[in-house]
Amino acid sequence: MSFRDASLADITVVEQYLGRPLSGRCAVVVRRLDGRPVVIENEPHLRDGTPMPTLFWLVDPDLHDAVSRIEGNGGVHRFEDLVDSDALRKTHEEYAERRRLATVRTDGARASGGVGGTREGVKCLHAHLANYLVGASDAVGELVAHEVDLPELSIEDVRA
Repeated sequence: MSFRDASLADITVVEQYLGRPLSGRCAVVVRRLDGRPVVIENEPHLRDGTPMPTLFWLVDPDLHDAVSRIEGNGGVHRFEDLVDSDALRKTHEEYAERRRLATVRTDGARASGGVGGTREGVKCLHAHLANYLVGASDAVGELVAHEVDLPELSIEDVRA
């Protein structure tokens, strides 16, 4: 399975959002209706072979800031307490499996871990929202989505 690289225009926008060059390949998988990237799918390894823990990365600056405010107000612990632990475990397992399936390298460390690189609990609300926005079953991401002002979005065909 080949990886769909982001266009040069998308890379320019994402790097502007991040304030630095990307360290690996990516594809835009969720956009605003005007075409601006919202979520990127990262290749599971950076160019230097280091595993990339965040397969789906929320890059939209407005959503990123809104989620950061939720995290800053104790959102990670609040949402972790609200979701069923078995459902959360399943979300991490499905995310880890998607990362394993997306792995194109065989000469380095295998990608592992769930949403945000963890195997249990909640580590990063940004990663959970990104996972939810690509269509994954993610109760934490769904809760976050209900607390932020989501723009209308266009979801690309994300590889299974």
